[in-house]
Amino acid sequence: MINIVTGGAGFLGSHLSDKLIERGDQVICIDNLLTGNIENIAHLQNSPDFQFVQADALDEFPQDLDFDCLYHLASPASPNKNNPKSYMALPFETMQVNSFGTWNLCNEALNRGAKFLFASTSEIYGDPLEHPQKETYRGNVSTIGPRAVYDEAKRFGETIVSAFIRYNKLDGRAVRIFNTYGPRMSQDGRVVIEFVMAALQNKPLPVFGDGTQTRSFCYVSDLVDGIIAAMDKGEKGEIFNLGNPDEFTVLQLAEIVKKLTGTTSEIAIAEKLPEDEPLRRCPDISKAKAALGWEPKVELEEGLSKLIVHLKNAQSPKTP
Repeated sequence: MINIVTGGAGFLGSHLSDKLIERGDQVICIDNLLTGNIENIAHLQNSPDFQFVQADALDEFPQDLDFDCLYHLASPASPNKNNPKSYMALPFETMQVNSFGTWNLCNEALNRGAKFLFASTSEIYGDPLEHPQKETYRGNVSTIGPRAVYDEAKRFGETIVSAFIRYNKLDGRAVRIFNTYGPRMSQDGRVVIEFVMAALQNKPLPVFGDGTQTRSFCYVSDLVDGIIAAMDKGEKGEIFNLGNPDEFTVLQLAEIVKKLTGTTSEIAIAEKLPEDEPLRRCPDISKAKAALGWEPKVELEEGLSKLIVHLKNAQSPKTP
């Protein structure tokens, strides 16, 4: 089977490429490297089943390029305004890839009779009034807040995919991805990598607000299994929450990271939450469990331990 993975040099895209090749598929990775990292796919470059194409999701594919499945993962994803690769630093690129890019890729998949998957996000729920969030929940999102360039772009991306399914008979589906972590995460300010990196350097762990805001953290291997299951088993037009339903406060996460790293770091409480920061975020994954036979297997401490080992090895000086 031949798969297109847009954003394939990113954190999730590179792990998805690994898994698809591992099961015997071929992967064509398309990435403009705006936020992706060529090092994430360096280990695949000599594989006969892998091809890297530096291009934009808005570009037209060569007409002779045939494929069976298209996974659209391309998009900035970090909310950290101080990160030059965040969606707040790249607002127009974020809106374009999730709107015009999604439209273009739906057409490409439709023209080749390929299956399509759009990587949406839990951010479409905004600061949710329903808890945990089911796929039927329509969200509580500000259309003009600083996070809207990502939240609303993903919501419109879902609308585009739904219209292609409804009117053009595209074989499409979408997944709403909740907080995911693991090796190859960019050091972009998201809470897991921020805490672990700070702890490994014995620096303060920055907690915004009072730290009682919650998140649900899914290890990357579990998330990738869910994405593939949604493509393979998900019916046309379906949307699935993918994430770990185990909910932790940010303070609990900080304490777990301190314990696992053995750091001398202190927890540093900031004055206030960033604007539009959601207070609670936890997926209801009953639909994915029933329809896809999928649920996370990696517990938080196990996954964090793997990430910590990976980061320690990456920081260790290489012997000649």
